Amino acid sequence: MVKMKTSAPHTVIDRLKKLKLAIEKYRYEYHVLDKTPISEAALDSLKHELVEIEAKYPELVTPDSPSQRVAGKPLPEFTKVEHQVPQWSFNDAFSEDEIREFDARTKRFLKSETAGGKGAVSPTYTLEHKIDGLKIVLTYEKGLLKLAATRGDGTVGEDVTENVKTIESVPLRLTQPVNIIVEGEVWMSKSQLTILNKKRAKDNLEPFANPRNLAAGSIRQLDPKIAAERKLQTFIYYIARYNPAMPPMPATQHGSLEFLRELGFKVNPYWKHVKTVEDIVAYWKEWHKKMPKQDYNADGIVVKVDELTLQTTLGYTGKAPRWGIAFKFPAEQVTTVLEDIVFQVGRTGVVTPVAHLRPVLVAGSTVSRATLHNEDEIKRLDVRIGDTVILQKAGDVIPDIVSVVHELRLKDSKPFVWPTHVAACGVGDGTGADVARDAGRIERIPGQAAWRCVAKDSYAQIKRRFYHFVSKHCFDIDGLGPKIIDVLLEHNLIASFDDIFTLKRGDLLALPRFAEQSVDNLLTAIEAARKVTLPRFLAGLSIPQVGEETAYDVAKHFGTLEKVGDASYEELEAIYGVGPVVARAVYDWFRIGENKKLVAHLLKQVKIEKMAIVNIKNTSSKDALSKITGKTFVFTGTLPTLERIAAEEMVRERGGHASSSVSKKTDYVVAGENAGSKLVTARELGVKIISEEDFLKMLYFELRNSTTC
Repeated sequence: MVKMKTSAPHTVIDRLKKLKLAIEKYRYEYHVLDKTPISEAALDSLKHELVEIEAKYPELVTPDSPSQRVAGKPLPEFTKVEHQVPQWSFNDAFSEDEIREFDARTKRFLKSETAGGKGAVSPTYTLEHKIDGLKIVLTYEKGLLKLAATRGDGTVGEDVTENVKTIESVPLRLTQPVNIIVEGEVWMSKSQLTILNKKRAKDNLEPFANPRNLAAGSIRQLDPKIAAERKLQTFIYYIARYNPAMPPMPATQHGSLEFLRELGFKVNPYWKHVKTVEDIVAYWKEWHKKMPKQDYNADGIVVKVDELTLQTTLGYTGKAPRWGIAFKFPAEQVTTVLEDIVFQVGRTGVVTPVAHLRPVLVAGSTVSRATLHNEDEIKRLDVRIGDTVILQKAGDVIPDIVSVVHELRLKDSKPFVWPTHVAACGVGDGTGADVARDAGRIERIPGQAAWRCVAKDSYAQIKRRFYHFVSKHCFDIDGLGPKIIDVLLEHNLIASFDDIFTLKRGDLLALPRFAEQSVDNLLTAIEAARKVTLPRFLAGLSIPQVGEETAYDVAKHFGTLEKVGDASYEELEAIYGVGPVVARAVYDWFRIGENKKLVAHLLKQVKIEKMAIVNIKNTSSKDALSKITGKTFVFTGTLPTLERIAAEEMVRERGGHASSSVSKKTDYVVAGENAGSKLVTARELGVKIISEEDFLKMLYFELRNSTTC
């Protein structure tokens, strides 16, 4: 427990403590025992969260934090050797923003340390592949291999010289008789792993999991013959120490790579020397696409300041060099927190559990949803609300929860209980009473793991409600039409209205019909819809008997949503235009528990604006009100200056009624260009037809330079 003074909440302190224990456990198994309890990408995600917490609350950083030391300890079977040069590991960057900040931070530090802080220093960079293997440190004396050691804990490693000698890419004698310590990576090719696993299959043995672990395990074999059979390879990438004056030490990192190759080392051929951070991002994107075709694994690139004098100036932090950083490829596995489990009803009535997650960056985009498939999958995973989970996304698909990080489970965690009723299944005849009568019941399909709604028409009802919610008279979300709603429902991304406002870019990019620009446009429209008037809010809820006109009347009477929800049946019935049937529907709707939850969740995402009051100037306002009050208007066709919805709101603000259909009760039809059947009906019924100009004159008695409300 942290005893020092801190502003961090106790939940954060507890989370940090659990993160440290989990990371230490997984790092020991991964780096020392060569086991893979979770993927390296998932471990990176846990480490990244820990670093973010410590960055926000630096007082919580302790010397034993996993962020402060290099992972791994020497195995007792090998001779321990102390490194002449301390071994470091690079800090990680996971996004373009983080690599841009590294560039800016490097330049700020160099400016402060050189030329009295008066002159800007612009370093260049050498970019290399971050090979997924085992780090090795090679010491040569007078050009002869003297020692090969693992990184270990950064200070003490393991003497694995005899095993490393079996690797043909490691020169036993250099082309020059120099004293030099170099660093590199031992790795196994994908093709070699395939060959070994085919042989193991013939011998009825379990296959090796991945080339990285096999390479590490091979180097740690006590019998060098086993290491020789594995056909390991190396890439050498850094000169840690160099003694003689001749030949001279290169002045740059890219020069060092060329010099290492001249000495006889195998160097990865795809390094690149660049000048700008944009060049770094371009190289990173290029190799993210190309890397799967290589015969070795790399989980990112390494960015190093090229000028060695500037590397010296930049120096090191407690565990990592300031002059370099590992820019990881978008991880296909990350960790995040499961915040809720909601139920989505499919087009056949099948109920699917969907995990709502703390938004997280995975495979290059931010996601907030994952499928949990069915009841059996939840039981298999033993996944619970509040759990830290490992999320996996392979390509453009909806992500899956792979497993739970049990070490981070909350103390008061309870197993998830599969429901007997789902609110989304409670739609039937549209009166609202069916929900209260238990119509949301679900049943398990015989012989399957899936459950379905007992009510057969639920899916169609749900779709219509969403169509209505996003329509122009309600939340008016441009671009979110029926086809897109259908796609979101089919892929279990929305189950309730508030889900629309929690969608992330990564949730949408994995779907058909979506390209990057269309995703950005839709997210912009959703963001704009977060501000809504009370009439539109009420209309969007699909309260039985409550349409656009009634929603306006109710909103205008009460003024706030709270007053609407608390209103008695008698208060609702007393509103002009609201009869006993409508009053009962509204009253009952706001007293159903699931509807209260719907409103509460929606209010966390949107803000209800105060109703606009139209200012009619001077004495004209009384006369204008007398011409509009109580009259019913229908707008049709394209009006010269007014949007139809805006015109309807003008009518309502003045005590009139705006309808979407023409009947004998209609007083005026305001017709614009391309007016259709409504104009024909008006003529047949003898309803008075006026223009926009006539309408505006009724409002103000004179058209004031086409000024609208």
